[in-house]
Amino acid sequence: MDEQRRVAEFVARYDLQTPPEFRLLDLVSELGEVAKNATESTDYGDHPSNLELDSDEIGDVCFALLALAESVDVDAGDALDEALAKYEARMDEDGSPGSGE
Repeated sequence: MDEQRRVAEFVARYDLQTPPEFRLLDLVSELGEVAKNATESTDYGDHPSNLELDSDEIGDVCFALLALAESVDVDAGDALDEALAKYEARMDEDGSPGSGE
């Protein structure tokens, strides 16, 4: 995935290597920022139609996820292809993308 390569190059250029477990914590933290956007913009869920998410926060989540994938030697593009195939099979089977578990 081109985006994953760009993140890996950025991490290398700025010497931002860190163990995968820290990458995972960073991802969860960044996702928390998106959740904070949702919580605040919807007045804690009272007004769901007011949902506003900052694109830079979503970008932070993308960066953190791609950095995590790189740190555990997973090609994010291949992983996405696998997920789409799995969801498509589920949709064909029972009309739902969920695992039903």
